[in-house]
Amino acid sequence: MKKHFGKKFNCTTGLMYISLVSLLVIQPAIGQEGSRSNLVSAEWLSKNLGNKDLVILDASPAQAFKAGHITGAVNYDLFSYGPRELPVPEVEKRYQSWGISPGKKIIIYDQGGTMLATRLLFSLDYYGFPGKNIYILDGGISKWKESGYEVTADVIQPAKGSFTINRLNNAVKADLPEFLDASGDPAKNSLVEALDPSWHYGELNVFGRRGHIPNAIMLPVADFYNPDKTFKSNEEIIKILNYRGIDPGKTVYTHCGGGIAASVPYFAIKYLLGRPDVKLFPGSQLEWAADPRELPFWTYDAPYLIRDAGWLQGWGGRMMRMYGISNVSFIDVRSKEAFSKGHIEYAVNLSPVDLEADFNSPGKMAELFSVAGVNDSAEAVIISGGGLTKEAALAFVALEKTGQKKISVFMDTEDTWEKSGFKIISVETGIDATKPVIEKTNSATGYPVNTRNGIIITDPASVKGIFPRIVIESGNGISSKIREGKIINLQYTDLLNSDGAPKPAKDIWSILSKAGVPEYAEIVCYSDDPGEAAIVYFTLRLMGFPDIKMLVD
Repeated sequence: MKKHFGKKFNCTTGLMYISLVSLLVIQPAIGQEGSRSNLVSAEWLSKNLGNKDLVILDASPAQAFKAGHITGAVNYDLFSYGPRELPVPEVEKRYQSWGISPGKKIIIYDQGGTMLATRLLFSLDYYGFPGKNIYILDGGISKWKESGYEVTADVIQPAKGSFTINRLNNAVKADLPEFLDASGDPAKNSLVEALDPSWHYGELNVFGRRGHIPNAIMLPVADFYNPDKTFKSNEEIIKILNYRGIDPGKTVYTHCGGGIAASVPYFAIKYLLGRPDVKLFPGSQLEWAADPRELPFWTYDAPYLIRDAGWLQGWGGRMMRMYGISNVSFIDVRSKEAFSKGHIEYAVNLSPVDLEADFNSPGKMAELFSVAGVNDSAEAVIISGGGLTKEAALAFVALEKTGQKKISVFMDTEDTWEKSGFKIISVETGIDATKPVIEKTNSATGYPVNTRNGIIITDPASVKGIFPRIVIESGNGISSKIREGKIINLQYTDLLNSDGAPKPAKDIWSILSKAGVPEYAEIVCYSDDPGEAAIVYFTLRLMGFPDIKMLVD
């Protein structure tokens, strides 16, 4: 929707008509020339510098402002004050000192491609200045200079404004209790995090806690800008949001480390796209980390795909089963011989021979899962005896393909089972693990087939992602079926520790980045050994890549 400078009048006198025409001739309407929504172009601002109804705010650091700024601009250096919330009278006094009055149009800029102008826009929005009258100079002073327009070192003191803060716009701001509730309900909320991968995956240790807030969706500030520091088009931003599952209808909560970078996705989603349910959490990770409850941080995007001994014993152990509240199936994917020699109590065997033979047949896999007692609405925990083995990864992909809702892989190695407190069952105990016992909940289930498309594919041409295709090849050669996409060779062993567990998130990201795997891509995993491709697939799921497929010949 285009926004026009000044009010829309129904003129009843010639004088009013002449005045309006004069105004429009001198100052073209905001939205009519080189702008969209709450953005204005350098060209538009150059033509409107003399407009007395404009307030131009430079949000760059003070040193940059002194080096050169747009004529008539007033500087606000956020770092001189910090993002903390100040008393309302002090904020009001500051706004008036900038010349802000009701009916004015505010143009904000910074260096371009950064977060300072958008953070000032959020503050004005929160303190009640009409959002429809606040604009960002697209590309900042960088685009202004690139367009050949002059800067000055002269500083002006504007006439005092008359804007008063009568209300706070609490609808645009979230506090910690609300944000905490939202983090636990990703079906209704999207927690957009404006930080880069080094922070998100735990390489940086800023607040003594590595990683990100649970269920946070990484959208770095840079992802919203073009190389010339202007904002990407609405179509490109929507494409990014769709890829990340940030769907219309969900409430968006933007956050970052300290509440500044979060203003970029806030502005882009709320103002450029016009989505109403967008809030900024100013406290962000700083407040989350300082909470005395020691709220959790994640490094992987999907850490629940990995289970440890404590979790298995708690949710899948004897007590939970005795009370009938265990909703967990243990699936041991070792050989029949290894299984018979000793396995974790309540586990059932899914032979790797059968798994590999029927891997690409959802119907046959469903029969195997039914016999194994897998409940499609429960969590299926895959046990391999060696972490993320080929067999465990194949079982994971097969379960996803057949529609299993919750799946995880147990990472403890076989030689640590008894040390971890597990009861080990073997043929010598007199218990036949293929038959149910009184505490056992793994009887045949009649496993349904709810095939998910786009997980295991046999024809690459039959599917197409939102972003360009990347093929990760982890074997000894590439499939003749692959005729499209950049091919990256990456051995599955590079992603695992010596004990078979995935490497830390920060190390996996570094490996993927160096190999050339982009943040946005349709990723196809392939190997002449399907188990190797399955390990890469699982690792990418653990890291939060949303568009992953596995190709089988």
